[in-house]
Amino acid sequence: MASARNNRSAIVRAGTKGKQWNRFKLFLYALPAIILVFLFHYLPLWGWSFAFFQYKPGKSLFDCVFVGWDNFTTLFGNVVMRRNLFRVLTNTFGIHFLGYLFSPLPLLFAVFLSEMRSRKFQKFVQSVTTLPNFIGWVIIYSLVNSFFSTNGLVNNILLEMGVISQPFNLMTSGEHVWIRMVLLQQWKNLGWSAIVYFASIAGIDQQMYEAAMMDGANRIQRIRYISIPMLIPTYFVLLIMSIGNFLNTGVDQYLAFGNALNKESIEVLDLYVYNLGIGSGQISFSVAVGIMKSAVALVLFGMANFASKKIRGTSVF
Repeated sequence: MASARNNRSAIVRAGTKGKQWNRFKLFLYALPAIILVFLFHYLPLWGWSFAFFQYKPGKSLFDCVFVGWDNFTTLFGNVVMRRNLFRVLTNTFGIHFLGYLFSPLPLLFAVFLSEMRSRKFQKFVQSVTTLPNFIGWVIIYSLVNSFFSTNGLVNNILLEMGVISQPFNLMTSGEHVWIRMVLLQQWKNLGWSAIVYFASIAGIDQQMYEAAMMDGANRIQRIRYISIPMLIPTYFVLLIMSIGNFLNTGVDQYLAFGNALNKESIEVLDLYVYNLGIGSGQISFSVAVGIMKSAVALVLFGMANFASKKIRGTSVF
């Protein structure tokens, strides 16, 4: 009896050590990603300290004048700064809200592309629509400019057809800037954004489709009552995560397409911070604006996650 108990205890200990070793191996697999996140997301937070000093380029931070919360009070207390901040926030919110109107597009694109019978044509379309994601905005600007500038292809065709009498330059126009930027974003990111939905579609139980076909459901009905409802939780999780990045519109697209004629409509918050820090040399003030942006984004993410959890029972955490 004693030997049997000892054997069982040894087996339990061996099993426990095996589980611990498996967990440690998983930790080792994740360790490179953890290090990268620490280096590129947490370590740079040291730069937030610049917002509390009157930083001068070339000087040590501790040789600069400590100003405390002055940069934050200037952000909201100065009339000109407050007006500029309201303008760039309006541009940021407007472009993002327009982007949210197009947010179901990758889901619908993935659903209809998955219904194609020809797998070769499906892969071809998926590759072509994913390719623009890997093209830089400077190159995209050159392509768009070659099509829509005064001497571009579109103007030449319309002039030859007699549709217009004078060429127009879409790139320098200050009208409809938001919708142009959003349409370019959708064209660039459509195929890449649909990859997650393709993976979700592959995970749907095929027996559901077979049962629906036995009940006489046609292809549109299967899409409406099976595919789209099964993808809605994935859509809401991605939507919540995008709300967390609500104010992170990026710099490269708007810097490439910005000019003196459309600056009032195209300058979003990230570009405003770039222009303050790099363009005007107001590094400390630009850091204060960046901190404010991060705080607002965190609040928006928490609110969106809480609302989704209460309404749909789907949340990120």
